[in-house]
Amino acid sequence: MVHANALLTPRGRLALAQLIVDEGWPARRAAERFQTSAQTAGRWARRYRERDTSRPAVEAMADRSSRPRRSPAQTPAPLERRICHLRRTRGWGPARIGHYLGMQPSTVNRVLRRRGMPRLADVDLATRRAVRGPVVRYEHDRPGALVHVDIKKLGRIPDGGGHRVHGRQIGGRNSRLTATIRKSKHPVIGYDYVHTAIDDHSRLAYSEILPDEQATTATAFWARALAWFAAAGITVDAVLTDNGSCYRSREWAALCAAAGVRHRRTRPYRPQTNGKVERFNRTLLTEWAYARPYRSETARARALPAWLHIYNHHRHHTALGGQPPASRITNLSGQYS
Repeated sequence: MVHANALLTPRGRLALAQLIVDEGWPARRAAERFQTSAQTAGRWARRYRERDTSRPAVEAMADRSSRPRRSPAQTPAPLERRICHLRRTRGWGPARIGHYLGMQPSTVNRVLRRRGMPRLADVDLATRRAVRGPVVRYEHDRPGALVHVDIKKLGRIPDGGGHRVHGRQIGGRNSRLTATIRKSKHPVIGYDYVHTAIDDHSRLAYSEILPDEQATTATAFWARALAWFAAAGITVDAVLTDNGSCYRSREWAALCAAAGVRHRRTRPYRPQTNGKVERFNRTLLTEWAYARPYRSETARARALPAWLHIYNHHRHHTALGGQPPASRITNLSGQYS
C-alpha cells in the first residue's frame, strides 16, 4: 500500500501509463519522468492496456492481493472437512487431530483458523457449541445510566524527583530525605489513591487524589462525584464497582440508597467487567502520572485538573468516533473552552 504523498499512487500510475500508451512516450523516458524503473513503467502500461474499459481506469492501477491464484500444496478440501468434523464432534485440539490424521499440528491449526472454527476455550465441552461470539462493545444509551468507579494506587514522588528522573541512587536518596522530613519511621513515602468515576455512555470522568481507600474516604468521594455529575446535567441511576471493602461498607450503601442509585458489583476476579474505568486508569498513567518527570508529588497533583479538562473536553476518544466525552453531554460547562 502506498502513502498519500507517494509519486506513484494509483493516479500517478495512471498518468504514467497514459504517457506510454496514449501519448506514445518510450517506457524508459516515461520512467525517468516519474523517477522509477523502465520495468515498473512497462508493468503499469500493460495493466492499463488490459484493463476493463467499462470501469474507471484508475481502478486498474490499484494494488492487487499478493495471494496466489492457486495453492497446489494447500490441504485438500475433504481433509479440511474431516479436521473440522473431529473438532466439532470430539472437541480435540490441533495436536490430537494431527496425531490421529498423521498431520503436523501447525497445519491443523491453520485449517481450523481458516475455516473459522472457535478455540477450545470458547467452546462448551458438553454441547460442543461456541459460547463466546465476537467481542461487542456494550454501551448504555444515555448519560448517567451507569457510572464506573475504581481506585488507582500510585507511589508518591519524593521531593526533588524520584528514580524516573534521577535513577535509583539519587531517587532513593530523595525518598529517604522526604521520608525523614515527614517524620516517617521508615524511609518510605507511601502512596496516593486516585479515585475515579466515569460515565459509561459519554466517558466523562471525575477524579480526585486522596490519601487512602477507606470506606469514609471512598464514600465522601462518591458524594462529590454525584454532585459533579448533577452539575453537568447527569442524573446517575446505577454505579458499578469492584468488591473492595470500601464499596461493601454500610456508609457506601447508605449513600447510594439516599441518592436513589442502584449499586452493582463486578464478579470476583473479573476486572474486565469494569473495563471502561480500568482502561481510563491506563490512560491516566500514560498521559498524566508518568507523562512528565515531575519533581514532587505536589507538582503532579497540580497537573491533574488540567489534564482532566483536556480529557473531557478536547482529547479525541476512539470509542466516541474521535469526539471528546463532552460532545455527548448537552450544555456542559467548559465544553467550548
